[in-house]
Amino acid sequence: MIPRITIAQAGQHIGEMVEIAGWLYNIRRSGKIAFPILRDGYGLMQCVAVKSALPKELFESIKNLTQESSIIVTGKIRAEQRAPGGYEMDLESLQVLQRVPESDPYPITPKDHGTDFLMDHRHLWLRSQRQHAIIRVRHEVIKAVRDYFDSHGFTLVDTPIFTPAACEGTTTLFEVDYFDDEKAYLTQSGQLYNEATAMAFGKVYCFGPTFRAEKSKTRRHLTEFWMVEPEMAYATLEDVKRVAEELIVFIVGRVLENRQEELKRLERDTSKLEAIQAPFGRMSYDDAVKLLQAKGSEIQWGGDFGGTDETMITADQQRPVMVDRFPTSIKAFYFEPDAERPEVVLGVDILAPEGYGEIIGGGQRIHDAELLLQRIEAHKLPKEAFDWYIDLRKYGSVPHAGFGMGIERCVSWMCGLEHIRETIAFPRMLNRLRP
Repeated sequence: MIPRITIAQAGQHIGEMVEIAGWLYNIRRSGKIAFPILRDGYGLMQCVAVKSALPKELFESIKNLTQESSIIVTGKIRAEQRAPGGYEMDLESLQVLQRVPESDPYPITPKDHGTDFLMDHRHLWLRSQRQHAIIRVRHEVIKAVRDYFDSHGFTLVDTPIFTPAACEGTTTLFEVDYFDDEKAYLTQSGQLYNEATAMAFGKVYCFGPTFRAEKSKTRRHLTEFWMVEPEMAYATLEDVKRVAEELIVFIVGRVLENRQEELKRLERDTSKLEAIQAPFGRMSYDDAVKLLQAKGSEIQWGGDFGGTDETMITADQQRPVMVDRFPTSIKAFYFEPDAERPEVVLGVDILAPEGYGEIIGGGQRIHDAELLLQRIEAHKLPKEAFDWYIDLRKYGSVPHAGFGMGIERCVSWMCGLEHIRETIAFPRMLNRLRP
């Protein structure tokens, strides 16, 4: 039996007869030789088909292959430094499972296509080497996130996607019809439920899709994205800073260690990532506002940062910057106020360099039941929807803290991308729900 292997395993089978299943990525032809390039999801393999060594019908079939036809090739593997991946196959047989018709060719060709065209054909665009590299980096980021938390005593606890009330604010909720005319909402965050599970397990994290109905068209926004959210009992703002810093350094290290080929394909300047080491820069919101004003920004104390502000704050930095103690008025109801300055909260945003902006936001949560009730009322939120959440402050309340990190923003930064839309297989944006 001839073994079936993946292209990634080719180096283990030099001189052996093997079979590889995949799709025709490209083909170069001359009169007596053809070079079909196969892709299988693991890499590219250049095959060499010599007319004199093959049956006439087979050679003609190979010469007439069309892009993205599904094929199974058989032949001997040999090392070839000039070939994609460093190996070639001397082709001996080829089976066509489905030939893409010449009358309806594969729509994505080597020529330049507009972004709208590529997004309309996202289901096919994912097959390109650039998109393949981005999704592989995403995979590495997600694996690194899980490995960090799993090796630091955190328990993964899944949180609901259907929720009865807002977490961040009522203006960015996707409302859906539930049973018996009841309204439900797609989750903005798993944090509130994480606080409950942290009181049961100590240190927890949830990892899943979140939804924000923001009518934003910026390069940093999606309406559906993935977020990892750790929460820790008996923890403070300083614990959030420490864990977040460790997590980012860990992720960057893993990407640099395992995804050099992908970063090279993306033409990512890896020296920028190699500079990401602890400690990160730290400044208060007060100092950040002064810095922005000195650089010409019109921001006033009490205003939230926009994308341009975040870029200006990190403009002279090679490492992320932690900005803490934001005004109470611009943060969510659950943030613990600073005991010495109640007008600011014990919260922190971590801003990535190179203009990538906020990648982590979090802080210390209110653990006093009376204060929490006051904040719920001040934000005009329905108390009955938070009865269970208030219970957490009545039965064994402790200082606790956590944060959220958007996977797509992190991947965009790791890959050096201009727009976040390429960081997820099928992005959902203000004007895009298909494919």
